[in-house]
Amino acid sequence: MKDASRLRQHVRYATARDGTRLAWAESGEGPVLVKAANWLTHLEYEWQSPVWKNWLQFFSANCRFVRYDERGCGMSAWHAGALSMDQWADDLETIIDAAQPEGPVTLMGISQGAATCIHYALRHPERVARLIFYGGYSHGALKRGTPEGEVKYHAMIELARVAWGADNPTFRQVFTSRFFPGGTHEQLQWFNDLCLKTTTGDIAAQLFAARAQIDIPVSSLAAVRAPTLVLHARGDEVCPIDEGRLLASAIPGAEFVELDSRNHVLLEHEPAWQRFKEAVLSFLQQSEQPAGDAAFTALSVREREVLKLMTDGMSNAEIAAQLQISDKTVRNHASNVFDKLGVWSRAQAIVFARDHGFSR
Repeated sequence: MKDASRLRQHVRYATARDGTRLAWAESGEGPVLVKAANWLTHLEYEWQSPVWKNWLQFFSANCRFVRYDERGCGMSAWHAGALSMDQWADDLETIIDAAQPEGPVTLMGISQGAATCIHYALRHPERVARLIFYGGYSHGALKRGTPEGEVKYHAMIELARVAWGADNPTFRQVFTSRFFPGGTHEQLQWFNDLCLKTTTGDIAAQLFAARAQIDIPVSSLAAVRAPTLVLHARGDEVCPIDEGRLLASAIPGAEFVELDSRNHVLLEHEPAWQRFKEAVLSFLQQSEQPAGDAAFTALSVREREVLKLMTDGMSNAEIAAQLQISDKTVRNHASNVFDKLGVWSRAQAIVFARDHGFSR
């Protein structure tokens, strides 16, 4: 795992099929993970943000992390053009082509991004290694059969159209408070500012309305063949957890993780964020594990980290500093590694790992 504090991103541009300029960024090294665009991003502004920073550091430390601003937002061209599932999947394809991965990639869909990833995976199953969804849905707000919810959603579309740029942030607070009701004043204020920095009220209303019309049938979900991890916050106020359960139950073999949170965007201080990271790392490691690595399946995520740092030549004290745990905890993890691998010493564990093609 790379030192997150030393990571930097590289922003580039790609041209969509209809000529729209799309900004995309990459950071980190390793297996390619592409995040489909989701509601309101700005590649530069969110890099040091109190809302997204923990997400960007985590994925950049473990992957070659690729993300982009969708059309109409952030550093991409501020004209939405056609807004449809086909268009969103086309734009995702443009970014993946620009990134030039050597093989199939992992796709991550947050919120509406999950639907985009599903649409792309159905088009190009050979180019998708695995899928990760957080707070995702296959039915937009106007396709869930909840009349009261539909009335509220229509009202927010009009509110975005007429009050997005108002000096009084109260109007934008209607949107921000739903995304992380457990957020601090600083986080809420940052997201309020993001609203103005990333798009206009007219475009926000168009995006909001288009997302509400998403409607992926269960038969299409059943046709997804990539290994899939679905994570969803139990009290999500933007997208009900039933949508996450639907994805997990309809996609063959999908794993579901329910997180104890109300936030549509997980915040760094909450326990659900740690649970999210552990589940994602475990999923990626299981999916990427080569046949010769079967001896290491019994190791936990932390034990694999300790073993990897051992093979890098680190002492217990150095491992403790790297992982921000105590020396005693490192010794306990090391003892567990020895027991599970059937070896007696650090040297034997290192040789065993190298001989059997261990990869973190």
